[in-house]
Amino acid sequence: MTRKIRFMETILRDGQQSQIATRMPIEDMIPMLEPLDSCGFEALEVWGGATFDACLRYLNEDPWERLRIIREHVKHTKLQMLLRGQNLLGYHNYADDVVEAFVKKSVENGIDILRIFDALNDTRNLTTSIRAAKEAGGEVQAAICYTTSDVHTIRYFVSLASEMERAGADSICIKDMAGVLTPDVAYDLVREIKQATDLPLQVHTHGTAGIAQMTYLKAVEAGADIIDTCLSPFAEGTSQPATESLAIALDALGYDTGLDVDGLDRIAKHFATVRDRFIADGGLNPKVLEVEPKALLYKVPGGMLSNLISNLADLGASDRYGEVLAEVPRVRAELGYPPLVTPLSQMVGSQALMNVLSGERYKVVPKEIRDYVRGMYGRPPVSISKSIRRQIIGDDEVISCRPADLIEPQLPRLREEIACYARSEEDVLSYALFPEQARDFLGRREDPFYDVPVQEVNVTIDVR
Repeated sequence: MTRKIRFMETILRDGQQSQIATRMPIEDMIPMLEPLDSCGFEALEVWGGATFDACLRYLNEDPWERLRIIREHVKHTKLQMLLRGQNLLGYHNYADDVVEAFVKKSVENGIDILRIFDALNDTRNLTTSIRAAKEAGGEVQAAICYTTSDVHTIRYFVSLASEMERAGADSICIKDMAGVLTPDVAYDLVREIKQATDLPLQVHTHGTAGIAQMTYLKAVEAGADIIDTCLSPFAEGTSQPATESLAIALDALGYDTGLDVDGLDRIAKHFATVRDRFIADGGLNPKVLEVEPKALLYKVPGGMLSNLISNLADLGASDRYGEVLAEVPRVRAELGYPPLVTPLSQMVGSQALMNVLSGERYKVVPKEIRDYVRGMYGRPPVSISKSIRRQIIGDDEVISCRPADLIEPQLPRLREEIACYARSEEDVLSYALFPEQARDFLGRREDPFYDVPVQEVNVTIDVR
């Protein structure tokens, strides 16, 4: 019997996030939503990640309205989003009442599957969002943030998958955000997880290091059920492997992908014109299309590489790129080997940049790094050494409880603060996640004479 391999299409979220920093407006998507719905995908990834922030900050779009528009056009294919557990779509932990309300509204507005992860693989930070998603009628895909270190063994990840199953996951995803999952490890890891759990298993990787297609093939051979791919105009490089190419290859190998390759080709032609426009106006840096074997050494996600380049250029320090790149794994090791995924990728990248540009390591330490060392983001995979901890936070106490247990309910205050502009609970939640950007957006919507305040420029690594 021919084995089915299903595809999740990422061009509307991670594909364009990885290559054009999530700047694709909804107008570029609408003409292809119904064709995408008819091509046979397991799901379309359309929301979450950096889409919410980018809509408010750069595109003058209501992210909730974007989701509703997509849902209106996509009648048959499941819509999927990426959620950062207790961080939601922001960069710090939110109170449980905010998490519960946000997850509920995400499902109400059209999301079917929530891929939920925690940057530290601390499952305590997943419990509220998993429970809220199940109560709202959504499917939960718990995501393992894949990375490498002495502690990140196959046994570690298999144990994590089993823990996620017990927490209520409907499926498991191996989320390789840096593109460093090698084919041999992929085969063993998929096989072991499939033996440990009966849940569907999805694999996500990036083409940054040039090995993604081999990784997917070995994952499929080992029993993976679903793979993440991106239509060719925004595929490869820091994005996912090309949908059409893998569909043709796997069909020829005897797998049933269920995809309409001719339909995919017609859709790709539309997005090729979108890509060419971004290339022409400089929104797509050709460097994100390059193969970067050093990713296998430094374990740096593709989006982080492209944003390091951008930030150093803004600071007039492009010649220090190699130094900053080499500093990233040193900082990561000293901070307990956190996986480099949002928000930890931004925090580690910022610290590496500051260590290099300040001329003295840890002379300048962002608040987020101090909070992380205090335990405010959760448990690091490896305990941080006393000397590094003392260097960063002195004699401050490190918490041991679930970080969100220390956060009082936030929604009553937030509703009051934004009452003059909010028309809905969705507006309040936009404000909860991105106060400045949402206030500006909602203010402009409600008052044509709204004066947008001048914002200070923060020198950080913006990894979206």
